[in-house]
Amino acid sequence: MLQLPPLSLYIHIPWCIEKCPYCDFNSHKLRGEIPETEYLTALIDDLKQDLSFVQGRELFSIFIGGGTPSLISASGIKWLLESIQQLIPFKADMEITLEANPGAIENQKIADFKTAGINRFSFGVQSFQQEKLTKLGRIHGVEEAKTAAIQAHNVGMKTFNLDLMHGLPEQSLEDAMSDLQTAIDLKPTHLSWYQLTIEPNTQYFSHPPKLPDDEVLWSIQEKGLALLAAHGYEQYEISGYSQIGWQCQHNLNYWRFGDYLGIGCGAHGKISFPLENKILRTTKIKHPKGYLDPTRSYMDECNTVDKDELIFEYMMNRLRLMEDIPFSEFENYTGLKKQSLDKLLQQAVTKELMIVGQDVCRVTPLGHRYLNELLTIFME
Repeated sequence: MLQLPPLSLYIHIPWCIEKCPYCDFNSHKLRGEIPETEYLTALIDDLKQDLSFVQGRELFSIFIGGGTPSLISASGIKWLLESIQQLIPFKADMEITLEANPGAIENQKIADFKTAGINRFSFGVQSFQQEKLTKLGRIHGVEEAKTAAIQAHNVGMKTFNLDLMHGLPEQSLEDAMSDLQTAIDLKPTHLSWYQLTIEPNTQYFSHPPKLPDDEVLWSIQEKGLALLAAHGYEQYEISGYSQIGWQCQHNLNYWRFGDYLGIGCGAHGKISFPLENKILRTTKIKHPKGYLDPTRSYMDECNTVDKDELIFEYMMNRLRLMEDIPFSEFENYTGLKKQSLDKLLQQAVTKELMIVGQDVCRVTPLGHRYLNELLTIFME
């Protein structure tokens, strides 16, 4: 029978100072001042309308993403977190992450955000080379990125993430390794290190830059993994690397098919209902103008996940992780029997993409390399 998994909360702040040419996230170039009070009030109203989804649970984690959430004042974030806690109890020592652009957060603001209740930052660095930052449309400089990490240490932030891309326009192996080594030297507990991809509806899609060839990309990946491992960073998901014990708890709940509320422009949610044996996917109004229109509902879409899609939905998330997949978790969080996986797993085993034990299954290194091919098996 379907069981209630842990419940997280995602909060979307949609504004950026500039729209990066590679970005396909729901973000909007800021024109004038952020309607901070109006938007924060709307977020709490939005959450109130989703309270029936909580079903007696406490919050497992909070992630404030965007956009550029660090454009919001620290006092605004403090009010937001306090208002949320009045509605839903927080798990003890809960992880509360704020995404921050080094070009939109001053040293004092880092300390103020910590005082407001943020206990984990995710700094969008992308590169430590000015030429690459300029091509990526980033508003911060190299020193600002380094200073943000140093200041996080100085204010006593126990954990923070540096977000770093590779496979950048005209990037060499040496460039990529220099970026990665600089990030490691700043001693973050967590690194998100992933390859730039060209997505539809972006400036890069309309005017593609010259990217490294496949041989260079493979060398970057191979040498980068070795460098991270040599410095104690364990790969626990496709693009997530952490020191032991510092995995992003919010992401783990996502990938383990946990539940999450999504509030804010275009935010997505996933909610389980054991008594009705169903799972809902929710999406909020995408554009700030529509989201802040008092005549409209915050909810844009609310759909039940079809039973035929549940295996793929689960595996699409779970296969990202490098850990064992317990069959008991699959049964508890989907409401399906393990036997519904048997033929599909056998196909994956035959192709050497997965291994299967009595109580767990696991993706092989080959399976992670050809993850898209593995996923197609579970689309059947």
